[in-house]
Amino acid sequence: MAADRPVTLAAITGAHGLGGEVRLKLFCEGVESLRRFRAFNDSALTLSKLKDDGKGGAIARFAEVADRTAAEKLRGTALTVPRSALPPLGEGEYYHADLIGLPAVSTAGEALGNCIAVDNFGAGDVLEIERPPVDGKPGKKFMVPMRQEAVPEWDAERLVISAAFAAD
Repeated sequence: MAADRPVTLAAITGAHGLGGEVRLKLFCEGVESLRRFRAFNDSALTLSKLKDDGKGGAIARFAEVADRTAAEKLRGTALTVPRSALPPLGEGEYYHADLIGLPAVSTAGEALGNCIAVDNFGAGDVLEIERPPVDGKPGKKFMVPMRQEAVPEWDAERLVISAAFAAD
């Protein structure tokens, strides 16, 4: 895990009002977890105001954004912080950003591919693993629930997936 790798916490989805506020789609656990940060994108954006929009997102004002026109130009901008700025994790916890890109191996020692995404469809996190390419064609993808019986161990170097969950 790269300590200074940028981690996306939110994305600007558009302007809100006339005064330069923006709407945010959150990729973190609510407004409070975003509120602990003041600067984003290598200090290019400085948060001056943040509130919950009541719909799972947020409304923000950045010191560098003076009006609606400037706010609209930021549509699609990801708000990032260095990985090293995130709070430490407890035992058994992980950040999605730390899992994406990790190689996956089976409990039998077979190389399975790499984790390309972590999704949550409501019942817990699910890892998407892409197998290595074959004959110049992209590798097949499969999904594994991020539960103890499916992923008995993981660390900063690899994911170990139960052979029963890695079968074709």
